[in-house]
Amino acid sequence: MSRTYTVKVYDRATGKTYTLEVPEDRYILHSAEKQGVELPFSCRNGACTTCAVRVQSGEIYQPEAVGLSPALRQKGYALLCVSYARSDLEVETQDEDEVYELQFGRYFAKGKVRAGLPLDEE
Repeated sequence: MSRTYTVKVYDRATGKTYTLEVPEDRYILHSAEKQGVELPFSCRNGACTTCAVRVQSGEIYQPEAVGLSPALRQKGYALLCVSYARSDLEVETQDEDEVYELQFGRYFAKGKVRAGLPLDEE
């Protein structure tokens, strides 16, 4: 019989915290949907960063998270669509653009421009 863990998800976009019961052999995102909780997602196969979270406490297992570099995984980032709980967990949703910048920003910063140009906020 598989174990079930309590996963608390803080959704930064809405300010809500959801408490889920997640079997160790089910993806966290899938379990959330089964429990009527709508969290951000896009590809459902670990290739993008729409469902990215930062683990605040607990242990997560995500062997299929190809959309996250090993460095970001070590910093506690995870993709809920392909993540399994390995203990009770607390995670916080992330801004997709922030995670993308953390992961890929350095590759786009190798051009000839030494300093970025200010962008209008409007």
